[in-house]
Amino acid sequence: MSAPRARAGLDVGDSRLHALAVNAGLALLALVALAPLGWMLAVSFMRQGEASGFPPPLLPDAPTLANYAELFARAGMGRYFLNSLIVSGAITLGALLVNTLAGYAFAKLRFAGRDRLFQLLLAALVIPAQVAMLPLFLLMKGMGLVNTFGAVIIPALATVFGIFLVRQYARSIPDELLEAARIDGAGELRIFFQIVLPMLKPVLVTLTIFTFMAAWNDFMWPLIVLTDQDHYTLPVAIAALSREHVQDVEMMMAGAVVTVVPVLLLFLLLQRYYIQGLLLGSVKG
Repeated sequence: MSAPRARAGLDVGDSRLHALAVNAGLALLALVALAPLGWMLAVSFMRQGEASGFPPPLLPDAPTLANYAELFARAGMGRYFLNSLIVSGAITLGALLVNTLAGYAFAKLRFAGRDRLFQLLLAALVIPAQVAMLPLFLLMKGMGLVNTFGAVIIPALATVFGIFLVRQYARSIPDELLEAARIDGAGELRIFFQIVLPMLKPVLVTLTIFTFMAAWNDFMWPLIVLTDQDHYTLPVAIAALSREHVQDVEMMMAGAVVTVVPVLLLFLLLQRYYIQGLLLGSVKG
């Protein structure tokens, strides 16, 4: 009896040691990943020129909000923040509606060429986005949308990834439930908004985070279609500001913090639903 108990005790000890080693390794990796963000935040509170010392200081000697005050007062960062919020919010809301409707249609509605069309959409994933920028720009120019928010918003309203994500999740909705609603006389729009949409909540949260983060951080396309500085979004404004204040590391870091914090907070607030939507979308359907 003593030998099995001793062996069991050793097994428990080994499992605890293994768990401790794994957790320590994950904590170390997390520290390495978060170190640049922590230093960026620290530098944003330093006095001008303090971060240029050698060796670079890890923490500010006398924390100050002067960089943020100058950023919003002189550089007009408030306008650019509002522009990014308008563009990202409009893209997120529009993409949720369009991608959800399209994904549900590909999953549950029967129409001619449905599978062929979906395969064609998936094939478009292998085409780099940069290849489509020139014809897309010419299309926006022909529509008279260049240098307007519409030129940034409209091309982002439908994405192959969003349609695919919703379609994979929507395939798990029982056909019997939809047929029962149709027998009761419900129309397709009523079925979608009252039955399907509530069941898609986890994947909708995931799609919201993906879409908002992509729109908020997008740099290349707004740089191409927005020529007026008053229409700049945050990434474009920060890039333009860096050319004027190339030596002002502290203010550039303050601008980076303003750009990163909103999407970081959004992810932290919705991470539980985000992970749930990814897992369910990958195993269902």
